[in-house]
Amino acid sequence: MITLTNVTKYYGTRMAVNGVSLEVKNGEIFGLVGPDGAGKTTIIRMLAGLLAPTSGTLTVLGAANPEKIKEHLGYVPQKFSLYGDLTVMENIRVFGALYGQSAEKIDVVASHILGFTNLMPFKDRLADNLSGGMKQKLALAAGLMHQPQLFFLDEPTTGVDPVSRREFWQMLFKLNKEGTSIFVSTPYMDEAEFCTRVAFLHNGQIVSCDSPEGLRQAYPYKVLELGTKDRDIKEHLKKCSILDINMFGDKYHLVVEDVTLATTQIQSVLGEMNIENITLEEIQPTLEDVFVALAREVF
Repeated sequence: MITLTNVTKYYGTRMAVNGVSLEVKNGEIFGLVGPDGAGKTTIIRMLAGLLAPTSGTLTVLGAANPEKIKEHLGYVPQKFSLYGDLTVMENIRVFGALYGQSAEKIDVVASHILGFTNLMPFKDRLADNLSGGMKQKLALAAGLMHQPQLFFLDEPTTGVDPVSRREFWQMLFKLNKEGTSIFVSTPYMDEAEFCTRVAFLHNGQIVSCDSPEGLRQAYPYKVLELGTKDRDIKEHLKKCSILDINMFGDKYHLVVEDVTLATTQIQSVLGEMNIENITLEEIQPTLEDVFVALAREVF
């Protein structure tokens, strides 16, 4: 479906993408993750035919120029880009017409797509009056009007509430099951877990690429989860055999090499300080643990 071979992209003198090579297979939900400025949007825009690489080669659905096969591509940009002063249905009709569909076909496809995205009850509402989650559903619906074979989505759920994010991903799963390959960038690690494979991008380079399970298995450390209300835990444990401490909600993930040694040290320190009501157990690393470690290694 997609190949990139040593692709580089400059904006003036600034390198945004640095020698990226990648293959994406038919039927995948492929995830691209990384910090802001890593190059995720630039890669998606090149694959969608909106930008040309400075050097290297890429193919999308076998074409070296994605612009030539754009009728097979769908694209949802990072920011809502539909017409706020048009209704949901009017936006859908505009995008259907842009792809050269007849009015009769637009109405048939629109009915299906609005039903699929649960937007039919809101078809007469102005786009500006939709919630953030519903706007993203409308962007998804517009991108599906020509029934693309390959769908690009650039952080489609940023700023969307958790319930709407979950609904959005349920729609992506259904699309994928029906035969659409998906290439999506996301800042959320729980969404990365849903992908067939995930590439971690940093400073324009792919640092690691594998299935979520493969990335977790390759993680070289152990993780202890510490539950405590104390918020000075990093200071308290600075002399323990701990490589890193990161807060996850109301708990801490402690990255260690030796679980037994670290557990003994932590319990001793917290006991001496009379810090009670704690839980401490080894857990399997999450994708966020993996990517925090990868980011630390490349900084």
